[in-house]
Amino acid sequence: MTETKNTPARWEDVAAQLVAERGEALTRYAYLISGNRDDASDLVHDALVKTFGRLRNGFGIASAEAYVRRAILNTYLDRGRKISRWRKIAHLTVEPDIHESADADTEARLDLQSQLMKLRPRERACVVLRYYEDLKVDDIAATLDISSGAVKRYLSDGLARMAVSLDRADAHDLGGHRG
Repeated sequence: MTETKNTPARWEDVAAQLVAERGEALTRYAYLISGNRDDASDLVHDALVKTFGRLRNGFGIASAEAYVRRAILNTYLDRGRKISRWRKIAHLTVEPDIHESADADTEARLDLQSQLMKLRPRERACVVLRYYEDLKVDDIAATLDISSGAVKRYLSDGLARMAVSLDRADAHDLGGHRG
């Protein structure tokens, strides 16, 4: 393969600088999207490979980071689509690796990550993009390539799921019964 001497160095320099300066922020973003540290690292790695495997010279850190963030989100959503059917029935055959503590309801109120994990992939993506990335509904719609109405619905459904979970914890703390 014949390449000029400048071609590999330029994208390699951008990739190295991006990882050095923004690697931790990208991993935190992927963690919020995926809910798992190992998955977050895999998402960042896959996104970097996808991004720099396609990028040509001339990209700066900001544009490269935007591509990587988009690749993280797309990779996560693609994985979610592949396993969504299995998730619907997995609880019927597998015992969870993590057993809830006696104070799980109290912890749920304090642990935003556990609440995010209860959301469907698109709901989680919309909530993270809205409240972590601070994007507007139209920007989320453009990012996910869906309508603004769909974003509003995912946000509404996701926040409602989180509220129901918190309400159950409050009812339990007050001696109420779960319905």
